Amino acid sequence: MNKKGLKTTVLVLLLFCLSLSFLASQPTIEIPSAQNLVILATTDLHGNVWGFSYEDDKDTTNNGMARIATYVEQVRREENNVVLVDNGDTIQGNIMTDDLYNKREGEHPVMRAMNLLEYDAMTLGNHEFNFGQNLISRIQALANFPILAANLARVDGTMAAKPYTIIERSGIKIGIIGLTNPNAPRWDGEKTDPFIYAPVGQAARRVVDIIKDKVDVIVVVSHVGIYPEYDEEGGSDGANSILELCPEVDVLIVGHDHNAIKEIRKNTVIGGARNLGREVIRIDLALNEKREIVDRKIELVDMANYEPSDFIRKNAFIAEAHKATRDFISGGAPSADGKPSGGIFGKASVDFQPKNEILGIPEGKLRDTAVMDLINTVQLMNSGADVSAAALFADTSDIPKGDINYGTIFGIYKYDNTLYRVEVTGAELKAYMEWSAACYNQWKPGDISISFNPEKPGYLYDMFSGVDYEIDLSKPVGSRIRNVMFKGKPLANDQRLTLAVNNYRYSSALKAQKLVAGTKEWESPNSIRDMLVEYIKAQGTITPKVDNNWKITGVNLASPYRDQVIKMVNEGKLEVPYAKSLNIDELKKQGVIK
Repeated sequence: MNKKGLKTTVLVLLLFCLSLSFLASQPTIEIPSAQNLVILATTDLHGNVWGFSYEDDKDTTNNGMARIATYVEQVRREENNVVLVDNGDTIQGNIMTDDLYNKREGEHPVMRAMNLLEYDAMTLGNHEFNFGQNLISRIQALANFPILAANLARVDGTMAAKPYTIIERSGIKIGIIGLTNPNAPRWDGEKTDPFIYAPVGQAARRVVDIIKDKVDVIVVVSHVGIYPEYDEEGGSDGANSILELCPEVDVLIVGHDHNAIKEIRKNTVIGGARNLGREVIRIDLALNEKREIVDRKIELVDMANYEPSDFIRKNAFIAEAHKATRDFISGGAPSADGKPSGGIFGKASVDFQPKNEILGIPEGKLRDTAVMDLINTVQLMNSGADVSAAALFADTSDIPKGDINYGTIFGIYKYDNTLYRVEVTGAELKAYMEWSAACYNQWKPGDISISFNPEKPGYLYDMFSGVDYEIDLSKPVGSRIRNVMFKGKPLANDQRLTLAVNNYRYSSALKAQKLVAGTKEWESPNSIRDMLVEYIKAQGTITPKVDNNWKITGVNLASPYRDQVIKMVNEGKLEVPYAKSLNIDELKKQGVIK
């Protein structure tokens, strides 16, 4: 049987297993009178237990599980029937999780916090797969609650996680269905090989059919956004398909894209929240004596209004994990593999990233900078490739003047990626560069700033070293890359060369978008972050170096009004022009300038 046939068979088995497994039979309990049911949901916590930015070594003021604990405790005091669920991307995202506890055996601070908060269920997010099936199995064993993914099976056809759970509050039976993101293989490649993923809508429909006559309230906790991310025609990776196929769903929790959502469509309440525990989704359902929902409302509760709970911060294990992470950054604790972290291991002679001319518009994506050249230089050195590609993952990424520690490196490279080398043709490299350049909006006459396509987040914008090139923003997407030179000569379409790229981009772009035919020929034994650390250790003091191998063309940003308009943006009098360029003609029509 070929691989395609195997996947089809496994998907059929997955849906068949759903129809037989996890059937709950519980005695009926009459509800004496109308009841209020409160469903609290978190999503995309990304390991933020304490409410702390480890790369900056300071407390945050508006997020984290410690603040969530304060709010949950309050709601449980006020309400009799409270359900608490999490929507995934929970155990990845900071130095504590990625560099220490995800790589160690035993207890995990995120799971400890979730157990303390007595979550009722958690759905697997795509980032739960970043560290492979061993970490999935580990958190399943650590959790005092079911971890759900109704659309996930192992390649042998067995369920990889529970598809749903049924809980009860004062006689109200609540069915909770979990759905993971079926795009995980795009991003994590071989780490997802043990699993088969089914479309979210179809998997939800199957489970709804199993439980709809056994429960009073159906809650779907789905680690996808409302709209499809890749499968725009089939909708297999968007929550809209759940709404279309499963009108019986009472509550739909969405996530993954970090968007704040609160709406009611027909009889379904839909909630999504910003990341890192900035908000808790709260849904109140009023049920009559027949357990029928007679009223529903939703709010997003901002955690900036709550103080961190000692219930979390004074737990001995969590407090020690927090201290161990800070010690790891400062050099006082070993890494997961037992090697010292090095503490302060280098110095920057000056700030590496140029200051933004326009508030909120990252200069590091408008021109070549020392931060990107450093990352690409290290990738080229370690891979031996001809060309390197890397992204500025955060618009604020910088290596500021002064001491450099592990937190500094996390600030410019926040993901635990490894490095691949793959052979490409000149035509394939140009196609990849065009894919990257789609992150910009097209320039039009009157624009005095460059803006970015909001549908293409900045972490998808790669910058390249080893070739010289221009990005012509007067041209539409797909026709922007100009004058690509390799070793002083025009890069021919049939020329073969090697490319250094991280494992995530290899899977999610080069292979998923069918940009490159070849497969990786080499993988680094360590992470790109570790490579950066070793390079800076060897250098001692690093000085910004910029080779200016690329530039933006096809724009004319000059205007006698430009300084005036930029000043208005920087003073907060005009909206930051991130997704739409400042255009003189439009500003004149609006009366902003005369």
